[in-house]
Amino acid sequence: MIDRFTNWVKWEDRNTLEGINYSGIYCIAVSKKSLNTFSFIPELEYIGMTNSKGGLKNRLNQFGATIRMKNINHGGADRFLYQYQDYEAIKNNIYVAVCSFECDTKNPSPNDLRIMGEVAKCEYDCWAIYVEEIGRYPKFNDMSNAPKFSKKKK
Repeated sequence: MIDRFTNWVKWEDRNTLEGINYSGIYCIAVSKKSLNTFSFIPELEYIGMTNSKGGLKNRLNQFGATIRMKNINHGGADRFLYQYQDYEAIKNNIYVAVCSFECDTKNPSPNDLRIMGEVAKCEYDCWAIYVEEIGRYPKFNDMSNAPKFSKKKK
């Protein structure tokens, strides 16, 4: 499965990723060192998925709007934002890689529905691989230890 992921790209270059308009899995990493070939590394801080009509591009834009405090509507990004509140200071250290699944989410056939189920399973498989290799959940998938910015006491 790891070979289905794109290479890591800088957050700002996310729209150049192959398969960005389809359903799939996305991984967010934060690293001061340059990342290239995808792997399940400790710097990987969030694994998400989407089967939405807007595909990975739309879901990543929701993540981006949340971490820029424009519209806090993404749970994982809300937890990310709790730790990284200064987008300008962190943006050059954010990387993303995706694993896309070509399917029609607007008018899904039975085969498309099966593919959408594969996407959901793939997210769980990614979490399992990460836990096996790193020994814990990605930081912002660990809901019991990663508070949300939007719930922060003012």
